[in-house]
Amino acid sequence: MYIRYEVADRIATITLDRPEAANAQNRDLLDELDAAWTRAADDPGVSVIVLRAEGKHFSAGHDLRDGRGAELSKITLELIYENEARRYLEYSLRWRNVPKPSIAAVQGKCIAGGLLLCWPCDLIVAADDAQFSDPVVLMGIGGVEYHGHTWELGPRKAKEILFTGRSVTAEEARQVGMVNEVVPRAELDARTAALAARIASMPPFGLRQAKRAVNQTLDVQGFYAAIQSVFDIHQTGHGNALSVTGYPILAALDEMKSKT
Repeated sequence: MYIRYEVADRIATITLDRPEAANAQNRDLLDELDAAWTRAADDPGVSVIVLRAEGKHFSAGHDLRDGRGAELSKITLELIYENEARRYLEYSLRWRNVPKPSIAAVQGKCIAGGLLLCWPCDLIVAADDAQFSDPVVLMGIGGVEYHGHTWELGPRKAKEILFTGRSVTAEEARQVGMVNEVVPRAELDARTAALAARIASMPPFGLRQAKRAVNQTLDVQGFYAAIQSVFDIHQTGHGNALSVTGYPILAALDEMKSKT
């Protein structure tokens, strides 16, 4: 089990619990996480959902060693597409559209696929040691599957972090509106809990309607269509890796870690 789930005072707390791997996302973790989101969404006793992580880091992103028992010759673009469409795109969109407010509490590193966990949340509270990055250009890919970069960071900051692979600090993220609040690491859970409690005291139907209004406004501006279309562009990176470079995932992973 990689996920803990608790409910108290109308707040569902979902905890990533793979600290020994910096909460890297293998298939089981993501499937368990989706089940937890669904459980919270379906529970009439839950008004607010909090996503947090155990350990030093929020998430090191996708576990690129997951399923590495398969022979490289058997990896096809079709298999990559099907897995990523389900676990990286559909899951994130579903979490975004859960009709209840959600808050991500982020500490330490939030790398690439880690963004797919916090960006679907309505609010983000970050510890002062949080760092956000998407260095997958090093793998010949233009960004992670749920490509919210432009919406979350603005176009120029989005290009900067993608082109350079560098991390954005919690304070930088707050300044561009990606993060709502930055707090000392020791206060992250308490501050997130206090914010969740305040929101949970509001009428559930009003919260649902407010969230729907904001999300629909973004969708009218093109958010949903952009996420879907860029996902297909993302897959061309995998296709290039398969046909040209032999898909050296592990080498790319080691290079990414050395530069973040």
